[in-house]
Amino acid sequence: MSSFLYPGAWVGAVAAAVLIAVPILIHLINMMRHRRVEWAAMEFLLISQKKNRTWIILKQLLLLLMRMGAIAAVLFLVPHPKLQSQLARLLGGVKTHHMILLDDSYSMSDRVGGASAFEKAKEVIYRIAESAMAQPSPQEVTLLRFSQAQRAGNPQPDLLQVPVDTQFLQQLKDRIGPLEASQTAAGPLPALKAMQQFLAEQPESGERILYLISDFRAKDWTWPTDLKEHLLQLDRQDVRIFFIQCVETMHENLGISELVVLPGIRAVGAEMFMEVAVTNHGDSPVSNVVVSLEEDGAPRPAVTLRHIRPGETVRERFRVHFEKPGQHFITARLETDAVAADNYRYAALEVPAGLPVLIIDGDPAASEGRFLALALESDPRARTGILPQIEGPRFLSLQPLQKFHSIYLVNIDRLEASAIRALEEYAAAGGGVAFFLGPVWRTKFINDELYREGKGLFPMPVAAPTILRVDYLERAPDIEVVDPRHPILGILASERYRFLQSVIVEQYFAVPRDWKPSAESGVRVLARLRNAAPLVVEKPFGKGRVIAFTTTAAPVWNNWAKEPSFVIAMLQMQAYLANQPAADQGRQVGAPLDVAVDLAQYDSQVRIIPPMGTEGLPQVLDAVVSKDGPPVASFLDTYRQGIYRVQLTKKDAIQEERLVAYNVDPTEGNLKLVGREQLTNLLDPLRFTYSLADAFQYQAEETGWNLFQVLLYTLLVLLVLEQMLAYSASYHPATPTAAPRD
Repeated sequence: MSSFLYPGAWVGAVAAAVLIAVPILIHLINMMRHRRVEWAAMEFLLISQKKNRTWIILKQLLLLLMRMGAIAAVLFLVPHPKLQSQLARLLGGVKTHHMILLDDSYSMSDRVGGASAFEKAKEVIYRIAESAMAQPSPQEVTLLRFSQAQRAGNPQPDLLQVPVDTQFLQQLKDRIGPLEASQTAAGPLPALKAMQQFLAEQPESGERILYLISDFRAKDWTWPTDLKEHLLQLDRQDVRIFFIQCVETMHENLGISELVVLPGIRAVGAEMFMEVAVTNHGDSPVSNVVVSLEEDGAPRPAVTLRHIRPGETVRERFRVHFEKPGQHFITARLETDAVAADNYRYAALEVPAGLPVLIIDGDPAASEGRFLALALESDPRARTGILPQIEGPRFLSLQPLQKFHSIYLVNIDRLEASAIRALEEYAAAGGGVAFFLGPVWRTKFINDELYREGKGLFPMPVAAPTILRVDYLERAPDIEVVDPRHPILGILASERYRFLQSVIVEQYFAVPRDWKPSAESGVRVLARLRNAAPLVVEKPFGKGRVIAFTTTAAPVWNNWAKEPSFVIAMLQMQAYLANQPAADQGRQVGAPLDVAVDLAQYDSQVRIIPPMGTEGLPQVLDAVVSKDGPPVASFLDTYRQGIYRVQLTKKDAIQEERLVAYNVDPTEGNLKLVGREQLTNLLDPLRFTYSLADAFQYQAEETGWNLFQVLLYTLLVLLVLEQMLAYSASYHPATPTAAPRD
């Protein structure tokens, strides 16, 4: 069976053949008008011709056939004929493999003319299926969604080399008809890698066509270095590539990019602050953007953002407080716009009944520790949620410290080595430690045991206690804040409040004159005295923080403990040092939910309850023993945003619940597009066919053996043989020879 690469050219060739036959017809008609006239000389020639008639007719007939064959070869060369092998079809050797990569990231939920981009993408797939079903040669289809390609483990396509038969279109509609755009930000790269892996596992036969159906957002295609490399590999494997864009114009879109709990004291009854951030992904400014809020599912006052410029992210703080301890969650929501998924944001947090803090006072009467406790603990007028506990130095060696959210040390003349080691382990694990120096502290103990040439917990070496002399000429404040943005003392240094103006410092521990914190140590001075001596110094230690005051917490070397600013500073410091779990708001849709299970306290089974409104049902998982840590139960189906509930059962049959927030990637809400020209420039020299979804129509490319070169060589051979035979069949008089001379 044969076909033509350019079938339109065949019509012109047939017309040319008809025109070529016109002179022959005229010649035959004229021959019918001739009269026979007898002539003796001609009769002699006819008698002579009859003797060689058979051979002459054969030559003339061969010559005519060669000329007709040459004309036929020219006519067939014009439409580029292709020969299909019927035997190859019967054996299944010639087939077309349609490989469809379907973008189902949440930006594909963008509405286009009443339908979503994802719905338009499905219509394109149906048209591909209908065209494949109309082809006489074998066809097969592989369909892989972007979200499936990035799943943990091996990607699972919706269809894998499924043969196309009369029932295929209905089968396809049953499979992808109910699907919607996912809430992932999956890009094309994992899907391309997965498709290349499928191709590597299959023998190369027939024609392969790749359809990349997407909205082609700028975030994925502006710097497509890796994408280009994988596409060029497919191009070199003779894979035909189609880019089908489902969105033609960019739409305005707002998205909630963050919902976070700000640093502070988190406890029942304590006032906390959260922050919501909204990003304007459009090209036009927006005003009076209302963010609706819910607390544990119940409505609470909304937040209004006055103005957001194009491309800008605006943040707004709001207060929250909880009257019951335990797990809580906050939901933020925007009004409906082009894309719905990024209009929601969730945050989960645990609120304890109170924050236990430890105050170590070397004085049995706890004279200084009581001043510190009074500044930290709650009272009926202002609930802080802080529960101070005053103990002696021996407590550090005898009791576990993990339950305390910070540790303060005052009036210490010495500590046992085990106590110092326990403090360092506590800080290294993320705990906060604060020192207040005073008359009892000894210089040698601080430098040798706590500082240890910068390797210990204390942030700097100290010299002897020093008196801050009164400056009668210039009445500058005794305390100067070095970093006004630091959360501990920043608010006290503001021009609006000037809380530190009335603080008087009389004595302090000086530092050696040649001491200067190195940049790599992370040590920094937060506040100085008016003579430039350090007053408050901070040092990171492992995952924790250490703050050292060179003066007392009690009104012994200063009057600060009698000032309102002292309470503010201590509460701010407690919020800064607090060793408490952060709100669980950083998990992204699609990331596995791994739950570590301490089998000494809990049963091995973990129950996972997905967010309300999802199709997922509660699942019970068994914790699997891990080589690197405790047993872990892994839940992989986290492809919907919202609050996931993790339920564990203790050995005493008491059930414990934890909340985990999952959110979408806010960058997927940026709906900026790339089009045909940009793709051509970015992916050059890749060969691809571009089309908008509404205009796409699949045109099958005939496969088979192209006869053009065969016909061309046949024509050349025929022309050479025709010339040779024409020369042989024609009359050539003998060349006269010269007469011999006498």
